[in-house]
Parts: sequence; structure tokens; C-alpha cells
Amino acid sequence: MNILGTVVRFVVSALVLMFVGFLVPGFGVMNFWSALLAAVVIALLGWAIEALFGRRISPYGRGIVGFVSGAVVLYIAQLFVPGMRVTVLGALLASLVIGIIDLFVPTEFGDRGRIGDRDRT
Repeated sequence: MNILGTVVRFVVSALVLMFVGFLVPGFGVMNFWSALLAAVVIALLGWAIEALFGRRISPYGRGIVGFVSGAVVLYIAQLFVPGMRVTVLGALLASLVIGIIDLFVPTEFGDRGRIGDRDRT
């Protein structure tokens, strides 16, 4: 992935966080710059969890473990991002909404599976 693709991915993530902050009570991001910083912090925390515990427990994993670890990452991110406020219920709801949005917004992880499927046929 090139640098422009990475920047676009973080900007889209920031916009998703702002949208989720608008929808979900108990989850809020003050402005775009806070959301952009939150996107970076969430990516770093997700990377750290995946490095420590493996892909199965990472926020990018599917299922209840990925959902709960995503909520934990969102809750912890507020400690590092000024202007971000998250309650426990807000983190759980935001993790659910972000998971649903992730179904419609293509990500690197979802693209890998589709590319592998096309290569086999």
C-alpha cells in the first residue's frame, strides 16, 4: 500500500468515527482532527493487540472476540485522544456500529479474501 492509500484510509476511518459519534450515545469525538488522531491510535492499539495475542483476538477478527476487543480498543483510545469521550456502553455500541459499517466499506482484510478466491478459479 502506498502513502496516499494509507492517508485516504485514515481519513475514511476518521469520518466513520465522526459518523458513529453522531449516531451512538456515549461515544463522541469533538472534531475532525481528534477523529483523525483517534483513527491512528485505534490502528496502533489494534496492531499491538494483534502482535501480542494473534489475529484471532484482534479487533479485525470476526465474531464476539473481535467485537469485544474492538470495544476495549475504543475505550482505551480515549485515554490517548483529547476530545474523545467513550463510556463502556458507548464502546460496545460503537464497536457494533463500526462492525456493521465495515461490512459495506471495503478494507484491506476483506479484500484479501476476495482476491484469494478469484485466484483459485
